[in-house]
Parts: sequence; structure tokens; C-alpha cells
Amino acid sequence: MNKTHEGRTDIAATVMALAAEAAELQTRVAELRQELVDVNDRVTAISAALYRISPP
Repeated sequence: MNKTHEGRTDIAATVMALAAEAAELQTRVAELRQELVDVNDRVTAISAALYRISPP
């Protein structure tokens, strides 16, 4: 195997590894976005409950 072929193999392996990492990061971003939605929903619910129990 010559150096050019080895270099192409290394580049291809790097591209594949980066693509896999990007997919994992996209999945994690989606999970974090959903967690933010959940936190926002809880904050809204707590705020509404506090509003209901606080004196006018």
C-alpha cells in the first residue's frame, strides 16, 4: 500500500468517525432541547401554582 492510498484511508476513517460523532451530538442536542421544554413546563406549572396560593 502506498502513502497516497494510506492517506485516503486515514481521511475516510476520519470522515466516518466525525460523521458518527456528529450524529451522536445531534441526538444529544435533541435530548437537551426536550429537557429544556420539560423544565419550562415545570417552571410554568410551579409559577401557576404559586400564583394560585399567593394572597392577592
